[in-house]
Amino acid sequence: MTFKELSIPVFTGVIGYVTNWSGVWMLFYPVYYSGFRVPGLGAVAPYLPRRLKLVPLGLVKGKFGWQGIIPSRASKMGSIAVDKGLARLGKLSDFYEQLEPEKIAEHILATALPEIRAIVDGIMLAQQPQIWRALPDRAKDAVHRRVEEQLPEIVRELTGEIGHNIDQLADIKLMVIRQMEVRPELCNRVFQEVGAKEFKMIINFGAIFGFMFGIPLMFLTTLLPADWWLVPICGIAIGWMTNLLAIEAIFEPAEPKRILGIKFHGLFMRRREEVAVTYSEIMAEEVITVANLGDDLLHGPKSDRTRKLIEHSLAPAVDRAMGPARAFARVAVGTAGYEAIGQSLAVESTEFSATPLHDPGFNKRQAVNISRFINNALRGLTPPEFCDLMRSAIKEDEWLLFLHGGVLGLVAGCIHLAIFG
Repeated sequence: MTFKELSIPVFTGVIGYVTNWSGVWMLFYPVYYSGFRVPGLGAVAPYLPRRLKLVPLGLVKGKFGWQGIIPSRASKMGSIAVDKGLARLGKLSDFYEQLEPEKIAEHILATALPEIRAIVDGIMLAQQPQIWRALPDRAKDAVHRRVEEQLPEIVRELTGEIGHNIDQLADIKLMVIRQMEVRPELCNRVFQEVGAKEFKMIINFGAIFGFMFGIPLMFLTTLLPADWWLVPICGIAIGWMTNLLAIEAIFEPAEPKRILGIKFHGLFMRRREEVAVTYSEIMAEEVITVANLGDDLLHGPKSDRTRKLIEHSLAPAVDRAMGPARAFARVAVGTAGYEAIGQSLAVESTEFSATPLHDPGFNKRQAVNISRFINNALRGLTPPEFCDLMRSAIKEDEWLLFLHGGVLGLVAGCIHLAIFG
């Protein structure tokens, strides 16, 4: 047996290592689509679809490039996170209760009370400056006092109404998908923070698998010395198989199985509890937060309903707060003008009520409850469902990893052929 044959397992071991290392890299990077311009493409670009792309590989805006498989499927992962997770625990109103609406009300109040006087002054001066300036200071103080007195009841009633109507006011699924699309690195974090050891082990296993596959190939080339094409062709199979085994080792089998007395269980699946905790914490701290839910309520696709609800809750408060000046104001500015004051207060209060919800400390405290809620949802998943939750981000594009392994195997085989003939 010559050095040419003896070198084959070394080459296939290198193929396996490089294949799995680059395959893991392709799972995560680049986080955002990156590519290069194709010469001559500018001339035909106007005749091509605006976005011709086979995620994550494709042609986008005249550039041919790549996006990491996991971040490229961020929106799908977000969709499945809701369908297989939160949706299993009941209605959105059940989730809203986990946010402790009374604490949200208290937090808004604590922030709003010092500013409410300025808000009322600003609205009145903007809408009806002459009337507001004409009112005696005692009358203005009375209006301010009445608004402040009513505010706690209004805010608590409002947070309660939002809870009762949350299914019509927010779309948690679209919110999660939107957050994942804007910040695809969050999907990477789920896998990277949980599976750092597993991915390193997969890369090392690539070298072991490749070396082992190379041993029978070494003997095969000894038996068929005239077949120069054998190493390149077998290199394709070895590169393909090492990536296939790597992916399968991460997720499959979803439940423990014993074959010939040996226990087999997906690397992620055997640490399901740890994966679920990390997943829940990231979702609670970065995606399904009080701040994001507040933004969705006030600026999302159904925000007009939220604003009408707030206006409906605040309008009577304005009427009561004006007190004796109510009749004078209606006569002076008309019913429409008087109602515009109430609408302005509702609009200003709507924008202002979102500010406290962005407080980092408050969001961090609420994240504990949200994380617990999500974790409970994940505990209710069967092993195959949990596996699908994690694997969905790469399932459709696994063939690209296998193809990439096959190409590297072919290249390595050709290099071996060029060196040793």
